[in-house]
Amino acid sequence: MHFKFCPHCAQPLQPMDKDGKIRPYCPRCLQIFYRNPTVGVAVVLMRADCILLVRRNGSYAGMWCIPCGHVEWNEDIRLAGVREFKEETGLDVTLGPVIDAHSNFHDPAKQTVGVWFWSECTGGRLQPGTDAQEARFFPLKALPEEMAFPTDRFVCEKIDAYMSFGRLKAWLKACSAEPDMPLSE
Repeated sequence: MHFKFCPHCAQPLQPMDKDGKIRPYCPRCLQIFYRNPTVGVAVVLMRADCILLVRRNGSYAGMWCIPCGHVEWNEDIRLAGVREFKEETGLDVTLGPVIDAHSNFHDPAKQTVGVWFWSECTGGRLQPGTDAQEARFFPLKALPEEMAFPTDRFVCEKIDAYMSFGRLKAWLKACSAEPDMPLSE
């Protein structure tokens, strides 16, 4: 969201140089307003060497993507992934590890940070939801040309590379491993 007036006091915002970037500033509230990306979540479901994709409605209509959506305010990212996946595919999943994360700059006006989860299907019936025209599995080596997001293609290429080298299970195990981090006091 790009403010022209302070959302707290309605004072017109003024440009302020902060760390070499011009940012909107309220001289009355003494507050700088940062423009931050939203968080998106995507869920990968594989069947052998095929990945489930959806053909989108709404933004990027007609283009294909890994089932995804935005994390809502006060919503856990994993619950958002399960919710979005069900809405778009009709399937229930259990989420596994985070397999990738990317900054998405393909739409300069609506930047996001995407987090991709591995998943296992636990039920439901494959059918496109309100956000999708179609849902179907594609071989990783034969993805549709019309992909909505460049980062989805990166994720698919990464999965394909690990599968091609017979390293998928080891990679997923490494993604699941808890890092050895010292506890702060």
